[in-house]
Amino acid sequence: MQIELTKHHGLGNDFLVMNVAQADASFDWPTLAQRWCDRRFGVGADGLLLLEIKLGNRLGMVLYNADGSRAEMSGNGIRCLVQAAHWQINGPSGQPTTFIVDTDAGERVVSVESDWSDGALHISVDMGRVTDLPEPNNWSSLGCNPDRPVRHVSMGNPHSVVGVDDVHVVDLAELGQKVPQVNLEIIEPGPEPHAITLRVHERGAGITMACGTGACAAAEAAVAWGLVPASTSEVVVHMDGGDAKVRVDSATRAVTLIGPAVFIASISVPA
Repeated sequence: MQIELTKHHGLGNDFLVMNVAQADASFDWPTLAQRWCDRRFGVGADGLLLLEIKLGNRLGMVLYNADGSRAEMSGNGIRCLVQAAHWQINGPSGQPTTFIVDTDAGERVVSVESDWSDGALHISVDMGRVTDLPEPNNWSSLGCNPDRPVRHVSMGNPHSVVGVDDVHVVDLAELGQKVPQVNLEIIEPGPEPHAITLRVHERGAGITMACGTGACAAAEAAVAWGLVPASTSEVVVHMDGGDAKVRVDSATRAVTLIGPAVFIASISVPA
C-alpha cells in the first residue's frame, strides 16, 4: 500500500504531513514516524503530522516526533499542517483564510496571511497563553549558574528557557540529553534591541534549526526579563533556520507566532 505524503518546513524545522483519510486501524503511527522520519533510511524529517480535514475550516492535528513519541504541539508543525490543508482544500492559488486546528494541546486559530508564492505561505498562529511549570526532573544536573535567568513554562508542551551570554559556546546537545523530557532553549539578547537569538534541543528530535513553541516561550521570557524594551510589540527570534516573530501580551502572557511554511515535495512511500 502506497501512502501520499507532503514534506514542508518552518525555518528548517521539517515535517511530513499525511492526510489520515488514507489510513486504517492497523497503522502503527510511532513505528511509521520512526521509519519515514529517518534521515538515512527514510524520507527524513523532525516529525510526522497527521492531518484530519473536518467540516468547514476545522482541522485535526496529531504530531509524532522522529523518535516515535507523541507531542502535544508544534508551532512550526502547525503552520506546515495548515499549508498542506490549505493546498488540499483550496489549491495552490487559494486565497488567505483562517483555520481552527484541534491539537493535543487544545484548539489553535491559524491564519494564512499571504497567497501561495514560490512554495511558501506566511502564517500566524494564536498560540494561547504561556503558563508556568515546575522545575523538570534532573534539572540540577545541568549545573546552571544560579545567577542565570531560568523559566520553566508550558506552551501546551514543556519548555525550559535559560538566558546565556553566548548561545554558540554552550554544549546544547549534552545539556539537552540530561533533560530529554522538555524542550530546552538557550537565549541571548540581540543583536537588535527588539530581538533575541535562540538555539533549541527539542524533546524527541534533538537539536533542530528552529522551534515555534520554543520561540514563543523564549520571547515571553525575554519580555519578562527585560531583554527587549517594554515597548516592543513583536519580538524577533533569530534561530539557525531563520527568523520568527512573536507578539507578546505581557499582561495576559498570550502569544502569537508569525512565520513561514515552505512546501518541499510530494512523496509516495510504502505503509
